Amino acid sequence: VQLQASGGGLVQAGGSLRLSCALSGRTFSSYAMGWFRQAPGKEREFVAAINWSGSRTTYADSVKGRFTISRDNAKNTGYLQMNSLRPEDTAVYSCAARPTIATLSDEYDYWGQGTQVTVSS
Repeated sequence: VQLQASGGGLVQAGGSLRLSCALSGRTFSSYAMGWFRQAPGKEREFVAAINWSGSRTTYADSVKGRFTISRDNAKNTGYLQMNSLRPEDTAVYSCAARPTIATLSDEYDYWGQGTQVTVSS
């Protein structure tokens, strides 16, 4: 399984970005997907996760109401829509996959490379 994250960039506070995570090598709908982020000098933290069908989602309190996780199984791609971005959202964002939805990074089997999100004040 290979994961490819994209869509990061530089945005002003209050702006929006949409991250994408493409899965190849296996059937995308076999996996739940999670997004995590890591800021400089900080530990990796959970952002959001979605189950295989998209019927269940869960979010970190810090992003609830601002970020939306979704997926398109026909396109083998998951998304993280990030609105009302804040400087504290600045981090490297990574996507990960495992059979069932989870919030702990240690539970994920497959990881993509990170994509940098920088929010300026």
